[in-house]
Parts: sequence; C-alpha cells; structure tokens
Amino acid sequence: MYRAVSYNRFKSAFSLSALSEGKIPKSFLIINTFGIGDVLFSTPLIRNLRENYPQAEIFYLCNKKTAPILKEHLLLKKIFIYERDEFVKAQKQSFWTWLRRFLSFINEIRAERIDVAIDLSLNTQYGFFAWLAGIKKRYGLDYKNRCWFLNKKIPVDGYNDKHVVDYYLDVLKLLGAEVKTHGLEIYADPASRDWVEEFIKRGGFAFKKRIIGIAPCGGDAFGKDAGIKRWPAGKFSLLVDRLIAEFDAVIFIFAGPREKADVETILNRTASKSGVYEFTDASLAQTVALVDKCSLFIGNDTGPLRFADALNKKIVALFGPVDEKVYGPYPNDPGRVSVIKRNMPCRPCYRKFRLAPCLNEHRCMSEITVDEVVQAVRKSLDKI
Repeated sequence: MYRAVSYNRFKSAFSLSALSEGKIPKSFLIINTFGIGDVLFSTPLIRNLRENYPQAEIFYLCNKKTAPILKEHLLLKKIFIYERDEFVKAQKQSFWTWLRRFLSFINEIRAERIDVAIDLSLNTQYGFFAWLAGIKKRYGLDYKNRCWFLNKKIPVDGYNDKHVVDYYLDVLKLLGAEVKTHGLEIYADPASRDWVEEFIKRGGFAFKKRIIGIAPCGGDAFGKDAGIKRWPAGKFSLLVDRLIAEFDAVIFIFAGPREKADVETILNRTASKSGVYEFTDASLAQTVALVDKCSLFIGNDTGPLRFADALNKKIVALFGPVDEKVYGPYPNDPGRVSVIKRNMPCRPCYRKFRLAPCLNEHRCMSEITVDEVVQAVRKSLDKI
C-alpha cells in the first residue's frame, strides 16, 4: 500500500509544470543518447528551434561517441555527455564515487537553468535527470508509456510510418511551434579540415575530378546480425574496379576500426591496387571532413552515409531490411539521392525496433547488382 500511494503521488508531481504556458522559453535541452544516425536525425529539430526561438540557448545531451559530430554545430551552446559505462564503472568503485559523479553531472545541467527539455531517448531515466536538473517543462516521445517524467508527450510504439526526423519534429507541436523541413546538418572542425587538405595534397590527387566515398560495412546496432544490412563484399570489390575504370575516380573507403578486416577482404579482391584509400582509423571528425571532399557517396545504411546526407552530397544508398522511408536520407530528394533496394514481400523486416528472422537468404541485399549501382552513379555524376 505504501509503495503504491507513494508512486502515484510521485508520478502526479511530474505531470505539473511550474512555468506559465504563455512564457517564451529562453533555453532548451535536447536529449538523444542513441547512435550517430539518430543524433543527426535530430539536427532539423535544432534548426527549427532556432527559427522559432531566435534568442533561446540550445543545449544537447548525448553519449561520448556522438559528441564529436555535435561539437562544431553552430547553434548549440553546450553539449552534456552521459556515458552509461563510465557511471557503471564508478559504481563498481564505490557508491560514493558514483554519487559524486552523478551529482556533478546533474548540477552541470542545473547550473544552466534550462526552461524546456525535449526528450527523444524513449527512456524513463533521462526525463528523471531533467527533473532533477530543475527543468520544469519536459516534452518528448513516450515509448510504451515508459516516460513517466514528461509533462507532455506523444505516444509511439516505434518508428513506422514516416521518417524519424518527422517523429522528432512532432515534439515541436507540443510547444505550438511552427515546423519547417530542413536537411540534416554536420560540420567538420578546422583541425580535421586542415588534416584532410594535407592528406589530399600529399596524395597527389588534389586536381582529380572525382572522389567517390564508399561505406561498405555498418550495422553495429544489429550486433551479431550486422551483416544483413550489408551489400556483399565481393560486389563492393567489383564496384571499386568499375568506378576506377569508368570514372577515373579516387576511392575513399570508410569503416570503423573493428571493420578493418572486412575492408581488407574487399580490397584483396579488387584488381585495382592504386587510387583506393581506406579510412578505418580516422576519427569521426576526420571522417566528416573526408566525406566533405567526396563528389558522390555510396553506402549501406550506416553512419558515414548520414554524414554524406548531412553534407548535401550526391548519394547512392543501398537499403535492405530497414525502411528507407523511415531511416533513409532526409528529406527525400530524387535529384540528389538514389535508393537501391529490392521490394520483397518481407521487407522491411526491421519494424518497431525489432528485427524479424530472415526467411529469404538476405536476397533484399544480395540481389542488388553492380550494374544497378554503376548506373545510379553515372546518372548522379552526369548532374555534377
């Protein structure tokens, strides 16, 4: 009885807002601790906030991995980082070590006296953090009634019928704000831009007509099933040879450090032994600056493809189990973006944050041909 009564009082306390609904917010905290794609999908929200509230300060709470892609964002005043593993490590040392770290984290946010939190985490704890930090207005997406600490919320059971960006922008309607369509945004830092300029100068291809970027890996969020989001490695090998032969292109291949062996497999199968550069050890900031040098980008559904999208590059995107209308380039611009896919009855098999077992031997990716990709590249490059 005691627990039930306490919980109800506790919950009702967070449904109240001490700020007047008519007061114009002076500051916002966006909360999104997911991966690279999800954070970039929130950048049109940042732009809309600036247009609706020109004088407001905008803060962002993310994880350590995604912080570098927000660091240079022109509209953000400050980034707060919550890295769960570091708090777990502190807790293992002692309760007091964890408590000091946690209170320091909360007090850092509280010191900014933020008016409104926009919680995109789909998680209970971040709304709780916002409440502890003294943020009176807490709006966001409510996944399966988990987000108890939000004052106003939009129920969702997954991202299904429209792009993730549009789900995020829906939260603005809770503020009565006007919503406009904007593309994703990302910015390379000066040091990384200088590093890339020097790399290109040393490589001797500063005046080459075309640099084509390729992201052949990805799928980390799927864990052991990462491979189902990937076009076969052998086809990427053939593609590299075709791009060099037909377009006299320099090829930049992007992947993470743990995917180095996958990239080597692709390169070992190529006939071309020059004009191909792999970047598996580049930082996120360096990767952004490198992608910015590409005339065109080809990739699976992965982080570097999002960078290319945010940098407004020509894109040839390969989509299989994931719905490109929900997670693909944004906004949909057929003049800039070519999405290659196989419309099978089981596709998309990733729905409501769940991946269904594949019953068709991953044909949605494996049946995409090299000729199709080359044709899409040719069409895109003709427009440059």
